[in-house]
Amino acid sequence: MTRISAALVKQLREKTGSGMMDCKRALAETDGDLEAAQDWLRAKGIAGAEKKAGRAAAEGLVGLRVDGNRAALVEVNAETDFVARNAEFQAFVREVAEAGLDAGGDVEALAASRLAGGGGATIAERAIEVSARTGENIVVRRTESVAIERGLIGSYMHGSVVPGLGRIGTLVAVETDGDPAGLEECVKQLAMHVAAARPQAIRRDDLDPALIERERAVLLEQARDSGRPDHIIEKMVDGRMRKFYGEVVLTEQVWVIDNKTKVSDALASAAKEAGVGAELSGLACLVLGEGVERRVSNLAAEVAGTLKG
Repeated sequence: MTRISAALVKQLREKTGSGMMDCKRALAETDGDLEAAQDWLRAKGIAGAEKKAGRAAAEGLVGLRVDGNRAALVEVNAETDFVARNAEFQAFVREVAEAGLDAGGDVEALAASRLAGGGGATIAERAIEVSARTGENIVVRRTESVAIERGLIGSYMHGSVVPGLGRIGTLVAVETDGDPAGLEECVKQLAMHVAAARPQAIRRDDLDPALIERERAVLLEQARDSGRPDHIIEKMVDGRMRKFYGEVVLTEQVWVIDNKTKVSDALASAAKEAGVGAELSGLACLVLGEGVERRVSNLAAEVAGTLKG
């Protein structure tokens, strides 16, 4: 067997931009022939894939998968929205969403998981293959999941390209103490509400204490600028904090369906009508490209327009 030196592997990496293990395997398959190894990598769709890894990827798709009492969202990014219409890319996002059911919201575990029927390849390895064939940087960026013991999981995909793949994906889990069938419409609307209102937590207690402290500090500084007495300032801050909670806490948000009822009251009313107890227990939302190079806040307004239209 031909001995493959580290220098030869390095040389092939520099020429092709492929991963070290891929280069080593290509050289082993071609008895150390550098040109033949390059052709082998090209034939396998691997050559050049890793060179794309430094390029910004803010497009792509959010994938959604619901399986009984558990569900997952994944975000797989690409460089252009054109790739979102690529059949191979769509199939890959579906595979990632399926694997997301077992990843528990851990993106590293998701990347390391092996595809069913994929010849033992991991999600990360498959991403390199898809990158090579599409010519774009492909990034498995985020995943979220919810699960329940008994109840319903509501899901919604806004801007769908095909079923289960789109631009904003949401999940809402509602635990019940009885037959949840009568809550199906309400839970579906809850998932749509989340896409429009983008809550950060189900309840106040679920918010990051550091976020609350930071918000209160900002509001306190603003109130002090008014020159009011301290006891008035405290009341002003408390009032503004209530407004803040009404913007970021799901149960305290105004229901986008009628723009007047609180979400907690809307769920309680639906549960009473269905004759069951119901409690929100899970929340997830992924917005395509959020935080990557471009603003996406306009998507929330678009969803709200869809709901009211």
